[in-house]
Amino acid sequence: MRWQDFRRSDNVEEGSATGSGGGYGFGMPVRLSGGVIVLAVVVGLLFGVNPLDMLSALLGGGGPVVQAPAPSPTPAQPGSRPGATDTRKDFASAVLGSTEDVWGRIFQDMGSRYDPPKLHLFNGAVRSACGMATDASGPFYCPGDRRVYLDTAFFDQLDRRFRAPGDFAQGYVIAHEVGHHVQNLLGVMNKFDAQARTMDPRARNALSVRLELQADCFAGVWGNHVQAMQKLDPGDVEEGLRAASAVGDDNIQRSTQGRVVPDSFTHGSAEQRVRWFRTGFDSGDVRACNTFGTRAP
Repeated sequence: MRWQDFRRSDNVEEGSATGSGGGYGFGMPVRLSGGVIVLAVVVGLLFGVNPLDMLSALLGGGGPVVQAPAPSPTPAQPGSRPGATDTRKDFASAVLGSTEDVWGRIFQDMGSRYDPPKLHLFNGAVRSACGMATDASGPFYCPGDRRVYLDTAFFDQLDRRFRAPGDFAQGYVIAHEVGHHVQNLLGVMNKFDAQARTMDPRARNALSVRLELQADCFAGVWGNHVQAMQKLDPGDVEEGLRAASAVGDDNIQRSTQGRVVPDSFTHGSAEQRVRWFRTGFDSGDVRACNTFGTRAP
C-alpha cells in the first residue's frame, strides 16, 4: 500500500489520556453511558449493533450522533524496524488521514458531515474514558472520549502471533476501528445499547457479531476507495483478507482454548469476517454493509 502518498491526519496523539464515559474495544470490558453493556472481547473490537433501520441512517435519514473512536494499532513502514515509533506514528497518521478523506466524501454524499475520531497511541497501559487498558486489551474504540486506542506493539502481534503481516493488514485494523466510529456517528451503538439491555448473553453475542461484521464491511469500503485512488500494490487485498481471517473468533478460540464455541462468538468467524470485508471492498458502498438485514450474518 502506498501509504506514503496519503495526507497525514492531525488527529493522532501519544501518551496517557483521561476522561469519563463508555467505550468498546478489542479485548476490554465496555460500559456505555445510559446503559449497562459489558462485553468481553478476545482480540478485536466490541461494539453495539443496530437494527434494520440502519439503512435509513446510512441514506442520511436523521442527523448522525457522534461518539468516541476505538484504539487502533500503528503499523511499521515496510523495511523499517518494527520498533520505530516515529515511523509507526507516521503510518497511523497517514492511514487515519485516508479514512478521514474517504468517510468525509461518503458523509458529504449522504448530506451530512463526518466528524473524525482521534487516534491515541500508547505503550503498555493507558487510562481512557472507558477505564484502564493494557497491551492485552488490543485496539479499542471509546465512545466516551471519541478516541481509538492502539498499543504500538499490536502490529508486531498481528505479524508474529496472527501471521498477518503487511501494511494493508495493519491499515485494515485501523479502518475497522474507524468503522466503529462511523457506526457511532450513525447512531448504531446507541440502538445496540437499548437492545442489548433486554437480551440474554447468547442473543447479545449474536447481535455483537453483526456489528463487528459491519465494521469489517466498512473497512472494506475504505479499501475500495484506496484502490480507486490507485494506492494499492499487488498482494495488498490478500493481506487484508488474511488479517480478517486471523482475528476470526473461531481461529482465536482454536489457538487459545483448543476448541470452538460458536455461541460465544462476539466478532464473527474467519469466514464471516473475510466475506463481509470483501463485500465492502467489492462494492465500495455502505448500503451493501447492512449485516442486520440478513437471515444469517
